[in-house]
Amino acid sequence: MATTPPPSVPSPDAEWETCRFCGVAVPPGASKCGICGAENPLTSSQVERAPPKVRRWIRLTRAFRVLVVVTVILGLAYAIGSAVLSGPPTLASDPLTTSGTYQIGPGNHTVISGEITAGDYVTGNFTAVAPVGVNIAVAVYNSSEWGAFLVGGAPAPLYTVSPTYQASLVYSPVVTDTYYFVFSNPYPSATHLTVGVYITTLYNANVANDGFA
Repeated sequence: MATTPPPSVPSPDAEWETCRFCGVAVPPGASKCGICGAENPLTSSQVERAPPKVRRWIRLTRAFRVLVVVTVILGLAYAIGSAVLSGPPTLASDPLTTSGTYQIGPGNHTVISGEITAGDYVTGNFTAVAPVGVNIAVAVYNSSEWGAFLVGGAPAPLYTVSPTYQASLVYSPVVTDTYYFVFSNPYPSATHLTVGVYITTLYNANVANDGFA
């Protein structure tokens, strides 16, 4: 069975040539350019003796290739840098991305709700602003526990913050569902104490889990 002889390896001292059309380097001994297919590549001495039009064309194609490479590098650097600086993507239009001041009467509550995809998470914080320093409690319920809450049952919260005047929130469910963040004024109605509380929440998409929920 006939075998194909291995391609010859050019000598390290052999002179590389230049394609007369696209200006790329052509291996020694090659009869045509491996990029564009143009025949009869030029040696360095032939390039120097070539007509001005040919020399200008070679310089132009080399400059264009450098420009393309630099543009690609800058584009990749911008894309990577933008991704790093912007951080995890957020869903600004999500109902769990909010900010505002809420007035909560004694023994009452206010609710912020929305769907959370498993693996995503909600962050935020709250602060009692009027009167300053009074307490607010927080509990998070899924859709079934929220139903129990509405009928006056004994729902089991999935996440809680004990009564305090200020705290941060971080909650990430393991199951996709609608979740209810309940901010409660723990003071009895006899106190007539309405609390103004500033609340911010932010829905964060978990990139590692995106598309796998």
